[in-house]
Amino acid sequence: MHILFTRPLEDCHEMMIRFKSLGNEISHLPLISIQGIKYKSVDYSKFKGIIFTSSNAIKFLDIKSINKKLKCFCVGSATEKKARDAGFQNVFAAEGNVNNLKELILQNFNPSDGKLIYVSGEVVSSDLDQELILDGYSIDRIINYRANEIKKYDENFIEKLKLNMPDITYIYSKNSAINFLKVIKNYQLETLWMNTNLMCVGEKTSAVLNEIKWKKIFLFNPGEEEFLLYKI
Repeated sequence: MHILFTRPLEDCHEMMIRFKSLGNEISHLPLISIQGIKYKSVDYSKFKGIIFTSSNAIKFLDIKSINKKLKCFCVGSATEKKARDAGFQNVFAAEGNVNNLKELILQNFNPSDGKLIYVSGEVVSSDLDQELILDGYSIDRIINYRANEIKKYDENFIEKLKLNMPDITYIYSKNSAINFLKVIKNYQLETLWMNTNLMCVGEKTSAVLNEIKWKKIFLFNPGEEEFLLYKI
């Protein structure tokens, strides 16, 4: 199968190698670039737990002064791996979506246990901190990265893609979906996806691309990419 990955290279390089080793043809069209941003200094001693909904939040966080034994809640396996590599020892991982992550926190951290800190990007798919506050938690949020739209693409790559459209395309965020729709329209690719299975993280992501005719749309959690190969 021909598979199109759309995350920044560092976020999907290992998966691209893995999928190629399974005999698939791999293409790469990154739709966003990730940029760290400055954030105010934090006294981490005030917190008893930390929440990450992306491995990028860990990548751009100064973790030297953080107690690695505090409870660390991660949205999925990739974020969990990044947290463990960073030295966090008491890690809880959900199954790739924010709703599961919230349930994990509710089950393993009581409001009376202390204060939580939520580290995230500028745009999030769910207001997890506000939902937890409504459930009685004390939580601060810091924003330490943003996703930037990639505006210029290799014309030769686009022309080759037109001649060999992918069987599967993975889209990981609403921002990526918005940018992907721009690429589709800017390069007049609207009618070429009828034999492509679109894999999206969440309904908000897939909704952006509903106006394009796909073979089928699947919703998935990060970590399920290989499993999806056997569903189509």
